[in-house]
Amino acid sequence: MVLAGLFFVGMTATVKLVGAGVPAAQSAFLRFALGLPFAVPMLWPLWRRGLSAGEARLFAARGAVHTLGVLLWFFAMTRIPLAEVTAMNYLNPIYVTLGACLFLGERWEARRLIAVAAALLGALVILRPGLRAVEPGHVAMLGASLFLAAGYLVAKRLSGQVPAAVVVGMLSATVTLGLLPFAWAVWVPVGPVEIGWFFATACFATGGHYAMTRAFAIAPAGATQPATFLQLLWSVLLGAAAFGEPVDAWVIAGGAIIMAAVSFISWREAVARRMMAAEG
Repeated sequence: MVLAGLFFVGMTATVKLVGAGVPAAQSAFLRFALGLPFAVPMLWPLWRRGLSAGEARLFAARGAVHTLGVLLWFFAMTRIPLAEVTAMNYLNPIYVTLGACLFLGERWEARRLIAVAAALLGALVILRPGLRAVEPGHVAMLGASLFLAAGYLVAKRLSGQVPAAVVVGMLSATVTLGLLPFAWAVWVPVGPVEIGWFFATACFATGGHYAMTRAFAIAPAGATQPATFLQLLWSVLLGAAAFGEPVDAWVIAGGAIIMAAVSFISWREAVARRMMAAEG
């Protein structure tokens, strides 16, 4: 999980590095298009078995919401500091927890409500509305977290129907297609240096998702979640060293509150599953 965090921070940093000179939609498209070579082999089981109509609708829905989330995330990346993007990205699991109760029929447990409330408090600490200006990048990041969380909920539904590799591969394919018209509308010429950086972004993203998947396979979620807080520390250090961004103690505090909420809910869910297994 530590390695996954390093990969994800590297991905975010490369996007920020070239983001100022390339429109957000084009940056997002190039990142996913250059990652397709990693995704195509994952689709082999799908080519052999085919897709049902219901699965096709779910893949299309996930591609649509993830496309919107990615567009907003890339926009935010060029507008607000690296640490703020990382800290607000921690809201994704909280939105997933909330959405699972609202749309997937999971129970409203007190522990979930406490975690959601704590995470929202952390977001307010980061944004501090009324005490400073809330930038368009902050609003975009809140929207990105919502759309990406919706995509994760659809992925959860798909994970019981098709292999995990197919879910990942189809995400890359559908989001690349979804981003194409947005990128085409704002396309600017890019050189081999920019292409190289976007390919590095795709490599970082693929490596991060693989390392995270391996972590989830060999350790309980509650044990791996605290390690993700290191992403925020690395983002603060990298933002200050590479981009001259000031170190904001409020962002660190808000991120810590959100991460504590995520770790708490992950640990309590793991305990609840063990108790149910023991009773069964």
